Amino acid sequence: MSKHVLSLLVEDKPGLLTRVAGLFARRGFNIESLAVGVTEVPGLSRITVVVDVEELPLEQVTKQLNKLINVIKIVELDFATSVQREHMLVKVRADNATRSNVIEVVNLFRASVVDYSIDALVIEVTGDHGKIDAFLRAVEPFGVKELAQSGLLAIGRGGKSITERVLRG
Repeated sequence: MSKHVLSLLVEDKPGLLTRVAGLFARRGFNIESLAVGVTEVPGLSRITVVVDVEELPLEQVTKQLNKLINVIKIVELDFATSVQREHMLVKVRADNATRSNVIEVVNLFRASVVDYSIDALVIEVTGDHGKIDAFLRAVEPFGVKELAQSGLLAIGRGGKSITERVLRG
């Protein structure tokens, strides 16, 4: 099996996300990452889905997704031809004795401290999956109190846009 990143351009309609996720679930595919947000076109949203499946079953799901009335366009994004990032907020124990060491790790990973308290720091980090994992391993010895991580966001490299292609017909 191999990871596939799908970018779906969809109409912003209630229940569509449930129908999209349901197609994967009915096939027994585990969605590893799911992110949904607005696009530059009012009324359209982008769903980024990461699944670990074989090529043929993915092709079948893609065909079924294309049949959904509110799905406008589906593009598989290759790692080499797209920009892929994750976003994470992590609360790390940081008292007077360890705070400077935690901040050193934050600076090393070009992350940001977004909240400060007497016994903890909330840190924001953005990057590819490898950077996010490496950051977590680096702060783990200090004690991770809590974390929240987004799904993968991805967009094709270069000047072309899937929304431009759709709007031009």
